[in-house]
Amino acid sequence: MDLTEALRQVHFPDDEGSLKSALVRLKFEELFLLQVYFALQRHAAKDSVKGIAFDVDRGRIEGIVGKLPFELTGAQRTVLDEILTDMAGPTPMNRLLQGDVGSGKTIVALLAIAAAAACGHQSALMAPTEVLAEQHYLGSREMLERLGIRTVFLAGKLTAKERREARKALAAGEADLAIGTHAIIQEGVEFHNLGLVIIDEQHRFGVLQRQKLREMGQNPDVMVMTATPIPRTLAMAVYGDLDVSVVDELPPGRTPIKTQVIGEGQREQAYQMTRKLLHEGRQAFVVCPLVDVSEKLVAAASVEVFKRLRDEVFPEFRVGLLHGQMPSKEKEEAMAAFRNRDTDILASTTVIEVGVDVPNAVVMLIENAERFGLSQLHQLRGRVGRGAEKSYCFLISNAKGDDAARRLDAMAETTDGFKIAEYDLEIRGPGEVAGTRQSGLPEFRLANIVKDRRIMAAAREEALLLVKQDPGLTSRENQEMRKRLRSVYDVLSLAEIS
Repeated sequence: MDLTEALRQVHFPDDEGSLKSALVRLKFEELFLLQVYFALQRHAAKDSVKGIAFDVDRGRIEGIVGKLPFELTGAQRTVLDEILTDMAGPTPMNRLLQGDVGSGKTIVALLAIAAAAACGHQSALMAPTEVLAEQHYLGSREMLERLGIRTVFLAGKLTAKERREARKALAAGEADLAIGTHAIIQEGVEFHNLGLVIIDEQHRFGVLQRQKLREMGQNPDVMVMTATPIPRTLAMAVYGDLDVSVVDELPPGRTPIKTQVIGEGQREQAYQMTRKLLHEGRQAFVVCPLVDVSEKLVAAASVEVFKRLRDEVFPEFRVGLLHGQMPSKEKEEAMAAFRNRDTDILASTTVIEVGVDVPNAVVMLIENAERFGLSQLHQLRGRVGRGAEKSYCFLISNAKGDDAARRLDAMAETTDGFKIAEYDLEIRGPGEVAGTRQSGLPEFRLANIVKDRRIMAAAREEALLLVKQDPGLTSRENQEMRKRLRSVYDVLSLAEIS
């Protein structure tokens, strides 16, 4: 159906069949434009550009894997093989690494960094918040140092002297890895030989930021990671220019986490259960409510909760405190004390959302759980259940409103991150879940990337074929397509079709 007829049938349909056909045609056009845009990006970033062909020493990587205190899962090995194969290839890697909480994506990323360093190339690991960047830095520094990989940290809160020293080490090639926030792509940061870029929680970064990191090296390999599992349809819509790797297997010996939604009146029961497990030598997290977007106010709330737990609720146990406003040294000490079992309970903000691994912790108690999003609740819950012991997650809430109740019920029903992602899509819609506003994608007028999966798949297939046949969209019949793309994606860099 041509466009004029489709518009006529949508407004004044001859019959139900004509309306349906017209809608499919218009939806297809929206999704097709998106997929052509992605196919062009993919071609520009990969097929038409010469990258770094790393001389990957597989034996060396196997040696590192053999010394790890745990065995890699089959899924981790498969994904690592895909990444190392990409790195050895002549075109730049452009890969999305996604997996559920606790599936072990970070160790795969660190092994890729080790492979790059062994070939004399630097890496950059960029996270969306200082807290997450700092956790990556503190959590991986020891292992990386043992491998002889020199790491610097870059974030806004560093002193001028610390920033200067970090930048100097990168420019001179004295540091192999920069871990930090968007401070990595700010003016004044230069790499001596950047070969690998890893972006964590990709949906919080825009397309242009990814492009900026690419420009800091000679077409470095790019890998983006997300700990928020995304249904494949949505991944196709939001990360259509990337190859997708999925770590879909949890390490062995994990026991499913029992999740309970409890009202204010049942709080004491949750405390009693926690007390029993603490007496058995286990540990617990208590996450404070997300009271405000201001980190200072959240930190203040966590101090209040900490005092109440220490003085009134659990006076017989040792309670620690962790929040984003604490100096790095204090944060490190608080986490070390909890890891070493010098504290029994850790009262914390969402600082612990990602990257904290304490197998002896078996209770996650979340205050005002209705104030958190589904993916964030799933991330927090993933801090327990990391050993063989049975673990519990208590969601304390007096939720008012259907959406909040549905979110919490979904958490109690399943621990499968991909199912939770599907619930999240249904409840919040694709734009919110995928962060399309941040990533620069347009709002669709008719198409729904959840419901119109088959149209999306067809649009992708056709778009890849079109760009393969005419990568510059230079033929006469594709001139109109060039104009449409420029008008729809005018906020994005489209150098590849300029």
